Amino acid sequence: MATPMELRCWGGDWDLPSVHFESLIVLAYGKFAGAKISAKPIDWTWRTITATVPELHFEGCTVLEPMKILNFLRKQRFNADYELTAKQGADTMAYIALLEENLRPAMLHTFWVDAENYANLTRPWFASHSPFPLNFFVPGRQASLALSRIMLTKAESPYCTITEVEGKIYSEAKECLNLLSHRLGTSQYFFGNTPTSLDAFVFGYIAPLYKAPLSSGQLQQHLKQLNNLCNFCDVVLKSFFTENPPVESPPVIQEPVDANLQKLTQLVNKESNLIEKMDDNLRSSPQHRPHRSDHRPAAQRSKNSTPA
Repeated sequence: MATPMELRCWGGDWDLPSVHFESLIVLAYGKFAGAKISAKPIDWTWRTITATVPELHFEGCTVLEPMKILNFLRKQRFNADYELTAKQGADTMAYIALLEENLRPAMLHTFWVDAENYANLTRPWFASHSPFPLNFFVPGRQASLALSRIMLTKAESPYCTITEVEGKIYSEAKECLNLLSHRLGTSQYFFGNTPTSLDAFVFGYIAPLYKAPLSSGQLQQHLKQLNNLCNFCDVVLKSFFTENPPVESPPVIQEPVDANLQKLTQLVNKESNLIEKMDDNLRSSPQHRPHRSDHRPAAQRSKNSTPA
């Protein structure tokens, strides 16, 4: 495309391109689908209070919300799901719904409602990335929105207060992480060796939980016990969000690669020894001496060949 798409989002930290999980979803999907998306952080601007992130801008169009943005990218022929079967597509939608229903409330609570995390991490970070005087207002507004969303979606009799709801949402979130871990198994991505929209959603949700320096992190501790999900985050970050990703072989295939390299080295050494022997033979063979002095002038060669 002539001009890259522009994504307005919160900036990055903790080794992540953005600390905002919905923005991470869009950034990851753009990388997976090969779309040229230029991230434009709203940090330290008045958009910290007016913008709804993530917000995609392209050729006069403005698209909000991760799912709508992904659908827009598909219409622009950036489709990371084109190889999925109908069943895999249905599984993708089911797991995304599971993330929205069971993991999102716990994520909001962890970062915005948990008093210790809010005081030590979330509030200072967002305040330091907002201009004066919005730095006094933006964190509290985001925390209020998060609490309202949790209560709207999870508060029901007999769970009527945030304290009563807390146990329920963390239990559902841990179960969701367990299901994701079981579904991923030993695969690199959720549907084989190629990342899809499901990988983008999972990465967007769990990467901040995995990387953030949380003071109170029962959900983070649970996630770090699921090694395959942690490795999944590391693979996505190294493969798609590193300027010059290191070329590393997976541990499983490291030994065959080393064996092949060793065989190649031995072959090169044998060839080198053979060439060296041939060169010695050529040097000691009289009939080949005139050919080794081809670079001398013809007159000089004639003079040397005339007997005294």
